[in-house]
Amino acid sequence: MAVIHHTTLKPTKLEVLTDWLPGQPWFRGEHRSPQLTKAGGFRLDDPQGEVGIECLVVTDRSGAVPRSYLVPLTYRGAPLDGAEQALVGTTRHGVLGKRWIYDGAHDPVFAAELLAVFQGRAVPQSQNDSDTRDDSVTRHVEDAAAFGSSRVVAVVTVAHDARGTELALATTTAPDAEQASGAAADRSVPASGGLGLRLARRLEPLAGAGVAADGPGLLGAVTGVWRSGDGAEHRGVFATLRPSGA
Repeated sequence: MAVIHHTTLKPTKLEVLTDWLPGQPWFRGEHRSPQLTKAGGFRLDDPQGEVGIECLVVTDRSGAVPRSYLVPLTYRGAPLDGAEQALVGTTRHGVLGKRWIYDGAHDPVFAAELLAVFQGRAVPQSQNDSDTRDDSVTRHVEDAAAFGSSRVVAVVTVAHDARGTELALATTTAPDAEQASGAAADRSVPASGGLGLRLARRLEPLAGAGVAADGPGLLGAVTGVWRSGDGAEHRGVFATLRPSGA
């Protein structure tokens, strides 16, 4: 289980994101500097204990209508090779020292652990308390047989659009392909399949038919909760899983 250190971050995560968010294609800030507040999210554990993983929800209150965004982040003690374009910023942690913060969409450890959530092998954790589950995060599975034994070999491509981010994952069902921070990025493990993972960036509350109506080919979805600008609690889709190319 990840240990939550109640200490300082300089600059803070929200300060780092204030500089980074306006450059993202799914951010709708109308050329204003964001005014960010933390609105929700959860953490995941890296089985190797090396990488911090957080799915952070922030609300931008700079416009007439507050907007909430999902921002998966990974925290590393050293730069991630080949991921310069995914660097959100750096900060100094009061206990762990300098940390490199990455957009989780580009980090294979994040992709591996989020897939494990879909499979029921990883348990979302509280953002604020050590060794505490976050039961507000739920998974909805349409076809477990299609991905239940898959492990992430690599994040092949990452594509952003106006509402979210599409990840193409190379996967394997090899029994020795452990879902850990080293093996998840190990391209020596041969890929035998693929999955499409979509991250919702601009969050919208679920309504009507809900998750099952989210287009054809849906294998599963992960939903979570956040608080909007008026303090109301909402539930929406954080991520969906489909066959590669669907």
